[in-house]
Amino acid sequence: MVREPAVAGSFYPAEPMQLARMVDELLAMAQTPPAHAPKAVVAPHAGYAYSGPVAAYSFRALEPLAGKTPTVFLMGPAHYLAFEGVSTGNFTYWETPLGQVPVNTERVGELLERSALFTSADEPHTPEHSLEVELPFLQAVLGEFKLVPLLFGLVDPLAVAGHLEAVLRPGDLVVVSTDLSHYHPDAEARKLDAATLEAALALDAQELLQREACGRHPWAALTALADRRSWRPELLAYATSGDTSGDRSRVVGYAALRYD
Repeated sequence: MVREPAVAGSFYPAEPMQLARMVDELLAMAQTPPAHAPKAVVAPHAGYAYSGPVAAYSFRALEPLAGKTPTVFLMGPAHYLAFEGVSTGNFTYWETPLGQVPVNTERVGELLERSALFTSADEPHTPEHSLEVELPFLQAVLGEFKLVPLLFGLVDPLAVAGHLEAVLRPGDLVVVSTDLSHYHPDAEARKLDAATLEAALALDAQELLQREACGRHPWAALTALADRRSWRPELLAYATSGDTSGDRSRVVGYAALRYD
């Protein structure tokens, strides 16, 4: 079962060499200082022309994990299909123009056995971009890795955090895919996003759930997990779509964070 790309050619280039070149250029521009590998990162998921410069900061931070074949718990929101729970899908590989990423079916099975909160339904994944757009960056930085895809529908993220804490192992990586506020004037968006980031940096999952971010549920799950494990968040980069498009009348906010 291969999950084929849904947004290649729209959110990012469909031609492999063009995509690889674009990702490499974005990563090269991200001035993330060398450091140890984080436990988790948060990255935006809009089209690369808009959010790519910010997303690159999150993925550049993962360079110490290159060649270590981590298992990546990739968590994002469902935009297109309403459902209850968190869907892992029933795939054995996820494909992008840069190649196929194997799913860690053993770890997926652990979650499905732990709780009815997790479902293997494929349908929510088929049109979805929130997980897919992060994969080319992960492929470029990590090389080989295994994937646990977690698409959030209607679910209590704090309950999900408890199950994640139970199954995570040393060397695993958590990646949360989320944008921030949507379609406000730039100045208003920056105020809204500042409040969202304040909640995230304070590890206040309940407050984060009240803020404007399409991936607030997976982000809140990470926040609760980080609080339990004493991981500390750090803001690496922030921008709005107005910084790349020039149109500041209706913008989307983007942030990159690492958790250590």
